[in-house]
Amino acid sequence: MHAAPQASTRDPMYLTSREVDYSKWSDALAIFTPFADEPWAMLLDSAASEHQNSRYDIIVRQPLMTLTYRHAQTPDASPFAELSQCLAKVPAYRGTHALPFTGGALGYLGYDAGRWCETITPAARALPVDAASSPRHDSSQVHAAEADIALADIALGFYQHAIVIDHHAKRSFILGPETQLQTGDWEQQVADFWQPIHRLGEADFYLTAAWQSNMSEADYHTRIGQIKAHLNAGDCYQINLAQRFCAPYTGSTWQAYQALREANRAPFSAYLNVPDGQVLSLSPERFIQSSSTGKVQTKPIKGTRPRAADPVQDELNLAQLQQSGKDQAENLMIVDLLRNDLSRTCLPNSVRVPKLFSIESFAAVHHLVSTIEGQLADPLDSVALLQAAFPGGSITGAPKVSAMQIIESLEPHRRSVYCGSIGYINQDGSCDTNIAIRTLVACQQHLYCWAGGGIVLDSDAAAEYQETFDKVKRIVPLLTALNRGHRDKPLANTADGQPLGGQRAD
Repeated sequence: MHAAPQASTRDPMYLTSREVDYSKWSDALAIFTPFADEPWAMLLDSAASEHQNSRYDIIVRQPLMTLTYRHAQTPDASPFAELSQCLAKVPAYRGTHALPFTGGALGYLGYDAGRWCETITPAARALPVDAASSPRHDSSQVHAAEADIALADIALGFYQHAIVIDHHAKRSFILGPETQLQTGDWEQQVADFWQPIHRLGEADFYLTAAWQSNMSEADYHTRIGQIKAHLNAGDCYQINLAQRFCAPYTGSTWQAYQALREANRAPFSAYLNVPDGQVLSLSPERFIQSSSTGKVQTKPIKGTRPRAADPVQDELNLAQLQQSGKDQAENLMIVDLLRNDLSRTCLPNSVRVPKLFSIESFAAVHHLVSTIEGQLADPLDSVALLQAAFPGGSITGAPKVSAMQIIESLEPHRRSVYCGSIGYINQDGSCDTNIAIRTLVACQQHLYCWAGGGIVLDSDAAAEYQETFDKVKRIVPLLTALNRGHRDKPLANTADGQPLGGQRAD
């Protein structure tokens, strides 16, 4: 189901930009707060991070049109084709400032948008201990993940109004129609639109019950055994397995996001207010970036070690990751997968790997990151590129379709926005998107958070399980701590009745 555009051809007007005082227009959180609970208000947030990819904040509201799809309702639809059609209806930008967002689509493609890209049917359940038995022949135990979160699989707004904040150059810009920004009273029009009266009395966010995981530790270990049976059977080389945490909550998810942002400082963070809920992303990972000239970059993450409070131990963890042959092998599998994905739409012989096995450090973990680049023949091919590469290989495994089928059979619930992509696509084809990891979904007064990792034959089940907690150690415990002052007793997080947190997620 989707909301179609109201216009049939591009509006003859153009978009332009005006620079405004950075000292007054640099605090993205303060700007966004007055309309944070407005449907289709969205923030792409560099989170004041010192990371090399942290530069711009982009704020949008009041889209020209919206596009939402649910695969269960429209399995035969062509959402990527309609995305291109809607982009063609957004006014063109002819301002003088080189901005990352110049009018176009902004929002998310959930993981299950991949069902419009590939045919995904659940693989038969693997026999967990008998690696000699091919899981493909155990057809009596086929299982399909449950879709229990009401958010759409695709939610995109198409925007002509935006604030772009460049924290490197310390400059701020307003994007809008020429008819508004080239008038004598443009500053007043900007103030009227972007500085609405903010009602006071935002309700405090807190959890009303403890986090619960959809897998116990024993469940997770069993599924790793099942994955290894698939690996031994030759069905795949690597599978990304995730567990999901869920807790009921009350109060402002925007307040929760601000606390999470402060603790994580991730360069591809985002807060999206869509009609059925909210998305709170603290992602460290870029999926696809494409320039207005068609230059493409993707930066898959595969390989993780926890940060340590002790600097010496922290350096040891980093060195261990850098020297890990297992993590390098996992990373290389995904690099090869993405080289193939990019080659489907990029010019022949243009795909290359300028950086292999770099270390990037974040608040909670160190990551092993590689960079792959390519060149499109036509910048407008970026939508086709997204479709060809979606979902990102770093969160599926390889080969991708086989991995997604196995994920469908092993994970109890579908992933919703998690492991999809959040970002923007301009009307000229340029785009920047994240991989929606470290990402939470708020829907029907429940908050969902996921964590996973790549499983290969020499994976240690206990270490892989622990890694999932390392990845959310600045998310799950932090939101639990926000309960203080609202409950007489602290919440005890559990995974199927077992402790969740403690030394694992502190």
